[in-house]
Amino acid sequence: MFSSRTPGLSRLNKTQKASMAGVAAAGVVAVTFSLVPGTAVAAESQAPVQSPVTSTVSTSATDNGKAPAVSAIIAKQFNSPDTAAKVQSVVQKTASEKTKAEDKAVAKAKADAKKRAEEAANRSTVRKPVYKNNLDGWIKESLAIMKKHKIPGSYEGLHRNIIRESSGNPKAINLWDINARNGIPSKGLLQVIPPTFKAYHVKGTPFDIYDPVANIVAAANYAADRYGSMDNVNSAY
Repeated sequence: MFSSRTPGLSRLNKTQKASMAGVAAAGVVAVTFSLVPGTAVAAESQAPVQSPVTSTVSTSATDNGKAPAVSAIIAKQFNSPDTAAKVQSVVQKTASEKTKAEDKAVAKAKADAKKRAEEAANRSTVRKPVYKNNLDGWIKESLAIMKKHKIPGSYEGLHRNIIRESSGNPKAINLWDINARNGIPSKGLLQVIPPTFKAYHVKGTPFDIYDPVANIVAAANYAADRYGSMDNVNSAY
């Protein structure tokens, strides 16, 4: 039968074994010293280099969004609390300025909206016209009230009868005709007797027979009821 052992190597004496062990040990040490530096350099070259300014800084990380984490992150990057404090101050100042700008914009928008609403309200408000305190003004104001209450009559019809009855004197009073003899004299611009004024007084005007507008409107109301309009009156009525 043939042996599987290599000739001359089938048996090793003690001296040969010791020599081989020494060579192996020396080789391991050599390999170790040759690999470690290279590995260290490779690992170091592959390690990520962190930038001094980190993108992970956030003003909303902790502490209700006031960025207290900024100083901790920057201090860790630079190993400098002073630098962290400066960066944190800049971040907080920027956030504060942004908040103020937003608040200012909101306040301006509200003010503009309020102003537009007030302007719209003013445009839609019907302003009460101002009438002159004279015969022309009294007639014009009376016509406006008559229109509201659907009492017929024109400027010409009112003016013509006023001039004939009182010459435009709102305090005029007749003390000689039949009405006066009966104790109810005619009074005012259109010479209305008190019972007629009371019966045809128009709500919203003064209950004063000598008030020029109240007198005109009451007389026009009476004339409309009896004659169709003051325009149809051309003499004592």
